[in-house]
Amino acid sequence: MSLLVVGSTAFDAIETPFGKIEKVLGGSAPFICLAAAKFTKPVRLVSVVGADFPESDLAMLADGGVDLAGLQKIADGKTMFWSGKYHTDMNSRDTLVTELNVLADFDPTIPESYNDTDYLMLGNLSPTVQRQVLERLPKRPKLVVMDTMNFWMSHTPAELAVTLKLIDVLCINDSEARELSGEYSLRKAARKIMEMGPKTLIIKKGEHGALLFQGEQLFFAPALLLEDVFDPTGAGDTFAGGFAGYLAATDDISFENMKRAIIYGSALASFSVEEFGPQRLHRLTEEELNSRVQTFVDLVQYQVPVS
Repeated sequence: MSLLVVGSTAFDAIETPFGKIEKVLGGSAPFICLAAAKFTKPVRLVSVVGADFPESDLAMLADGGVDLAGLQKIADGKTMFWSGKYHTDMNSRDTLVTELNVLADFDPTIPESYNDTDYLMLGNLSPTVQRQVLERLPKRPKLVVMDTMNFWMSHTPAELAVTLKLIDVLCINDSEARELSGEYSLRKAARKIMEMGPKTLIIKKGEHGALLFQGEQLFFAPALLLEDVFDPTGAGDTFAGGFAGYLAATDDISFENMKRAIIYGSALASFSVEEFGPQRLHRLTEEELNSRVQTFVDLVQYQVPVS
């Protein structure tokens, strides 16, 4: 089934305890698209870049299974730029520079060829832009997955509240869940957030795994314990892309299949942290992915003797 991804495309400058890079492909869209394309191709993309965006990155995305018909290229503009520095524990970072550039005036245009979209993944953008995408599609997708962040919670809470009522699955991290709900307990936070609109909630906990909530149903997936985490910048977007891509490929939005999608998303995220940028996802083979998924399965399999 068709999957449409809407998100930012950017250049990143990143420093971690393990290295530094001055310019690499970033933003939410490349990570989401390349992860999702491991399951369903082509992944449709709506995003915006400037005239400075290189043909080599366009070629890499296309080769990775991304349909670029919806990628706007602004002739007199510059691509979004973000710079950040990670702390020693790699769980926190400082944003040093954010230059929205062409993203500041992004007006999402949906190509006619995308009008039959079945699944929609809304990457982290303003809730107004996210809602515009939904309003401009002639039919509502079967499933709408959305990412957001604390910036929109504090700066545009009214707009966010409206958009939340229109989606099916919200994917945020634990600190964002607490801020959005005003609850410290993630169980209580989940109930409050699902009352805001989304029937399903994913709470990402970084190196501590992810939680999946739907009604009173709850599923926990651990994160794989890796020897080296080189750059976690795109891990959350990779996770979301793998989740959405797997659901689109299987065309099954049951809670049981979402549990499987969580595992595949987690496995993909474990690859994306191995180096700067999304290139590791581009090179990833089906055999490598299946092997790592099996590692996740082995990690959580156990038998309890019944007396």
